[in-house]
Amino acid sequence: MFQPHQNLSDHINGNIIRSEIEGGVYLRDLPDEAELEVVTQNRPYTLVVRQDGSALISGHPEFCPEPVLVRITGSNWGGSMLKAAYLGRGMHMEFRHPGYQGPIVTSRIVDIRVRDRAA
Repeated sequence: MFQPHQNLSDHINGNIIRSEIEGGVYLRDLPDEAELEVVTQNRPYTLVVRQDGSALISGHPEFCPEPVLVRITGSNWGGSMLKAAYLGRGMHMEFRHPGYQGPIVTSRIVDIRVRDRAA
């Protein structure tokens, strides 16, 4: 269970606690080639997560209309504080695309589902 850190503000500690309550996925805990459906406020994304921290992502008409290999850095609360290698409901997914400088940040994550690849 999360213990609030004395050197972090109540707001930051609250965000961390809320991310644990609302739920999410630690990417490092997934098996290689796990498939996720990440639904944001604006669109659904499909991710095939690899053990090295990269993922094939698709779902955005400009950045990834077809699967493209990116680095998923994690998710944030709309600022610069990143929860690394974690995708959480109510947070913004952040990834690095080889064709763009700087991170790409999505709208808030509404739902995350691990898909059965056999289906």
